[in-house]
Amino acid sequence: MSDILFSLHSWPQAILHIDGDAFFTSCEEAIHPELRGKPIIAGGERGIVACASYAAKAMGVKRGVPLHEARKKCPGLVILPSDYETYSLFSRRMFNVMRRFTPQVEEYSIDEAFADITGMRRALRASYETIALNMKAEIARELGITVSVGLSLTKVLAKVASKHQKPNGFTPIPGRMIARYLEHLPVEKIWGIGHATTNYLIKMGVRTALEFARLPEDTVRKRFTKPGMEIWQELRGEAVYPVHPEEKSTYASISKTKTFSPPSSDADYLFAHLMRNLESACLKARGYHLAAKRIVAFLKRNDFSYTGREIKLNRPSVYPMELSPELRHIFVDIYRSQDLYRATGIVLMELTKDTNIQYTLFEDVLKAERVYDIYRVMDEVSEKYGKHSLHLGASHLIEVFGRGRRGEPTAREKTRFPGETKRRHLSIPILHVKV
Repeated sequence: MSDILFSLHSWPQAILHIDGDAFFTSCEEAIHPELRGKPIIAGGERGIVACASYAAKAMGVKRGVPLHEARKKCPGLVILPSDYETYSLFSRRMFNVMRRFTPQVEEYSIDEAFADITGMRRALRASYETIALNMKAEIARELGITVSVGLSLTKVLAKVASKHQKPNGFTPIPGRMIARYLEHLPVEKIWGIGHATTNYLIKMGVRTALEFARLPEDTVRKRFTKPGMEIWQELRGEAVYPVHPEEKSTYASISKTKTFSPPSSDADYLFAHLMRNLESACLKARGYHLAAKRIVAFLKRNDFSYTGREIKLNRPSVYPMELSPELRHIFVDIYRSQDLYRATGIVLMELTKDTNIQYTLFEDVLKAERVYDIYRVMDEVSEKYGKHSLHLGASHLIEVFGRGRRGEPTAREKTRFPGETKRRHLSIPILHVKV
């Protein structure tokens, strides 16, 4: 069956998919070379494995398992708190390297991206395969991490290719080779095929990606919805999903959560995390000129049950300084001193584009303008020195205890990148008090 041709041309277009190899732990290894090759995991503050290095995976440690199970499988496991600020910096640098080769780069997740390099052979004086390998090598040289790269005619096929050889792999699937790579690929491994569709395909007698791709068009149109039809086309080398280089600018909601260990019943500490959740969510919303009409705040108990409350704002807002009294009312309502809590969370809902969002909850226009000016400066400082370099005093307790495991600073806080100084690590709280 591998001699079936879906495309007569090897490269009618060329789409890359880059996938970071054990991205979080690879970032840790890049800034701490002494950890290279050791079984390490990130996620110590959550109590579960957020990411496992390949050395840890070889010992049977998998993502999502509780730490006590991971320790049993690997007694020498190095457990680190997740350091998302560091991982975000590595992610941004990786995407910037990709953009040197083509402006058409779509950031799919923190450690994944698509790139359309169609037509770049002449400009870069290299074949598509060489362009992909050069991009891969440049990421390794500059960031000290490895990535797996897939190159093919469509996004779905590029995703298939990048998973074919991990870690540190490169798999090109030109048009004439599509069938060979789909022949033994289970349908559940196809990007976009979920559990329900997998079961439906199996009932049809379709178990591999090639069997799915070989179905007659009439059959696919009758039996599948639009997403199924599009995946079928992409598997056959017919590009349906374009690479979108523009950043996402619209959201139905924005949520920020924080899981910490050990669990706590300390009211000030819990409220500090809720305020930091609110600051993070509002910072993201302001970046897209969005304002929230409703806010949900919740606490997650140590038994994994939740308690929370939703409030509707009088006017849309994105400024924690004015929303903090509202959040305090919610917290008093949902917090119980006898309970232990392991996570906090904020959800901004009913987001709206608002060109005049500085005039929000405050009736006093002058006061509103001052708050707007304060947050404009805070956002500029955050952009230059890192998120939360300036923050409300109510969330400063996190800086005292550390942002990872309580009492232990993260690797990011203890490490200086080239060009950084001690001052760039300082967090300066804005104390917000009623007088």
